[in-house]
Amino acid sequence: MKGQEWYQATEVAEEYDEKRFSRGGRLIDRREKQAVLNAIEPVEGKRVLEIACGTGRFTVMLAERGADIVGLDISSAMLQQGRHKAHNAGVDDHLEFMRGDAARLPFPDDYFDTVFAMRFFHLADTPASFLSEMRRVAKEQVFFDTFAGPSTRSLYNWLLPMGSRLYSLSDVEKLLSETGLRLVGAEHDWVLPYGFYRKIPDVIAERIREIDTSLIDSAVGDHLASVSYWNTRVK
Repeated sequence: MKGQEWYQATEVAEEYDEKRFSRGGRLIDRREKQAVLNAIEPVEGKRVLEIACGTGRFTVMLAERGADIVGLDISSAMLQQGRHKAHNAGVDDHLEFMRGDAARLPFPDDYFDTVFAMRFFHLADTPASFLSEMRRVAKEQVFFDTFAGPSTRSLYNWLLPMGSRLYSLSDVEKLLSETGLRLVGAEHDWVLPYGFYRKIPDVIAERIREIDTSLIDSAVGDHLASVSYWNTRVK
């Protein structure tokens, strides 16, 4: 995985949410959470695994809605932030955070109703192997997002020390075919890359987001999108 050592640093974990989901980044946080809910609701009583859960943004949200959820991440520092978040939300006894490797999931086949990963596949060096593991432990559903290429993300990648793996529709279709998953729904969004929104104040970000959304809703929106959310079912 790209950036594996970087993500495990304590100082990175402590600053992660503030750097990415403050200012205009709040728009990103809300949209990503809505994408997850759109895909997997109803949540209550569902057994869920989140891969690369990081600081627990989604793990805690789903626990608050009644999911029986495990958040797995390779970074102990990120998991510690997630535990603090769960405690503050009053759901620390409703979920489990576990340190583990997404390439070798410590669960039996078909153990979870839903397995999902957000902000993960752009760093995956062998995406098919990770997706195969997700499919193995999923009984019904696998959900994940990717960054799209070509898009404005392609330009943004030049500024990033780690870069990102970018996926075309054919790339995703190939992955699904190789791993025994069937696409049942997809959403495409964000003409401008995430990094742009994180740098500007809320009020400006909201106005630019309105223009961004109008472009996405147009006839060419899917071709302009830099992010895709993929909802799949186990065959």
